[in-house]
Amino acid sequence: MAHQAHSYHMVDPSPWPILGAAAALLTTSGLVMWFHHNSIYLLAMGLTSMILVMIQWWRDIIRESTFQGHHTPTVQKGLRYGMVLFITSEAFFFLGFFWAFFHSSLAPTPELGGQWPPVGIKPLNPMEVPLLNTAILLASGVTVTWAHHSITEANRKQAIQALTLTVLLGLYFTALQAMEYYEAPFSIADGVYGSTFFVATGFHGLHVIIGSTFLLVCLLRLIKFHFTSNHHFGFEAAAWYWHFVDVVWLFLYISIYWWGS
Repeated sequence: MAHQAHSYHMVDPSPWPILGAAAALLTTSGLVMWFHHNSIYLLAMGLTSMILVMIQWWRDIIRESTFQGHHTPTVQKGLRYGMVLFITSEAFFFLGFFWAFFHSSLAPTPELGGQWPPVGIKPLNPMEVPLLNTAILLASGVTVTWAHHSITEANRKQAIQALTLTVLLGLYFTALQAMEYYEAPFSIADGVYGSTFFVATGFHGLHVIIGSTFLLVCLLRLIKFHFTSNHHFGFEAAAWYWHFVDVVWLFLYISIYWWGS
């Protein structure tokens, strides 16, 4: 930084974007092999490659931001804009699933029996596991906000406690959703109800897993003294993402689980 006359970060050449793309292609190909030929070897290779790339890419970014000082206020501002745009794109991603759901449910075709849920579908009770999962995610929104306030107030002990609670609640949500999927009386193959339900809730579940991983990395960084009260955008980005996941779940619960049942 001493040799440059600007506050921007000129990123060094990195092998991780191209290797990440290759790992993503391997994973996608592995999913095709698993679905059509019941072979998980290629999928295991893809997921292992993806995890290795993620660990090393994140290591480089942590080094640049925490130890080399490249994340100046100007760079942080750009990262904030980038995160806002990313979350906006994710909102439109889920909008497509809600559009498909309401398109089918508001005017059920004769093939569905002219009703929603379609004839022969027994929907899940929204007052059981889905309601518990709603309470879990709302509680996790409270704990991640508690962690954020603790970091800004330099209360490291409380921040670690709150962030640990948030990660545990995220994992608990995932476990309950896996159990719900296992016991569901319908599958993704059960017409438009099954496909809209499992695609919308499944992609949300994937986002919960990604968000939990994001927060877990932040927890490890917090334990290693990487965050200060005025320099912790990595955690802020994770908290924004987690709040987004919470809000999407509320829409899913109200529309698909409660109104749609």
